[in-house]
Amino acid sequence: MGGFFGAVSSRDVSLDIFFGVDYHSHLGTRRGGMVIHDAQDGFQRQIHSIENTPFRTKFEKDLTDFHGCSGIGCISDNDPQPLLVRSHLGLYAISTVGIINNTDELINQYFSDHGHQFMAMSSGKVNSTELTAALINQKDDLVSGILHAQDLIEGSMTILILTEQGEIIAARDKLGRLPVLVGQSEDGCCVSFESFAYHKLGYQDLYELGPREIVRITKDGYESISPAGKDMKICAFLWTYYGYPNSNYEGRNVEVMRYQNGEIMARDEVIRNSLPKVDYVCGVPDSGIPHAIGYANRSGKPLARPFVKYTPTWPRSFMPSNQKVRHQVAKMKQIPVPELIQGKKLLFVDDSIVRGTQLQETVDFLYESGAEEVHMRSACPPIMYSCKYLNFSRGNSDMDLLARRVVDELEGDEGVSHLEEYADANTERGQCLLSSICKKFGFDSLGYQSLDGMLEAIGLDKDKVCTYCWNGKE
Repeated sequence: MGGFFGAVSSRDVSLDIFFGVDYHSHLGTRRGGMVIHDAQDGFQRQIHSIENTPFRTKFEKDLTDFHGCSGIGCISDNDPQPLLVRSHLGLYAISTVGIINNTDELINQYFSDHGHQFMAMSSGKVNSTELTAALINQKDDLVSGILHAQDLIEGSMTILILTEQGEIIAARDKLGRLPVLVGQSEDGCCVSFESFAYHKLGYQDLYELGPREIVRITKDGYESISPAGKDMKICAFLWTYYGYPNSNYEGRNVEVMRYQNGEIMARDEVIRNSLPKVDYVCGVPDSGIPHAIGYANRSGKPLARPFVKYTPTWPRSFMPSNQKVRHQVAKMKQIPVPELIQGKKLLFVDDSIVRGTQLQETVDFLYESGAEEVHMRSACPPIMYSCKYLNFSRGNSDMDLLARRVVDELEGDEGVSHLEEYADANTERGQCLLSSICKKFGFDSLGYQSLDGMLEAIGLDKDKVCTYCWNGKE
């Protein structure tokens, strides 16, 4: 997916940008970038690959060269950025988070004459940040250009721009699928995806942009330069999976939501009389643990950690680009606690079950370590559709998703007409999905959080939350 951080101050902000971006490392694994602006020396920029090395270690050596009172930076799962762009709108740096699903159509419609070209990446694809900048530059000012680009882009696009004047223009995507938050300190302001990133740097909460809103940020504060829209579809996975525990979005804390989500799952199982008799409730590290805490608290079953992840060597299991190496790293990281596994009946809560690629290895690992029973719970419903707005459950096909593959195995093309039933454990098809996955992976039982239960835990108006991955509704 990706994350971002920017700051404008009366003092040098290089360290703020460095640490602020580093605190978004959980949101991307491919590239990191920083741009600092100095009133006298102009823009300084660096972009590095972070596929095999954390952001911090790649950018530490650049800190001696960075200087200036404003800057932006990003973690990206896709394109190299921030980019420096020169046009009739001036020289500016731009960073984006989002997806453009109609890249070819946009290029053919607006840039098909002989006067336009785009630098292709090694994959042959166009850098989406460069295309966004080209759309912005079709208008006479940055605000009109941003609105123009967001209207034309199918997908979503959150934008940060650092101007020659040392100001930051921040634009939340048109349906607010991702958060944009502004913080303030004694000598400046910042903008961030994650609120905890600026809290650690001495900034306090100042403002959260509404959907489609555009603000200008200076050292003295912020100014709304294009109003927020009425409609919002913020991504539910912010709370269930990729948001950091300390962060708040739309006033809802991530960690608190996860406790409540686990409690609701256990509450509903007690009502259905389907709670299995287990020795321990456990969380799949790391984001599954708070869901498990809530589940254990409500169910009355003790919480335990029957295996831990060894993270000093490999802080992220998906860092290596080679899939075979990634699987081996994931296996090497799982360190069992035999006293909590051997002869025990265990119930695990994971944040989600997406492709199931590492799930089989985890189950095999537990049985090989002596578990008597393994029960699995997912803190969100079965994922039936690949995300087309961000980069979470995104793949080459819906068939990359475990639930869709199983539906296809059960009923072929006919199953597509009954996905809503398959996602509902109260239906015959829903029970068939659960039993099929149990058989495939060797679970003793399987349960998914219901969509209503997850939305109850988030606590926002359900019409303001994007649930496309689960029900295909936009």
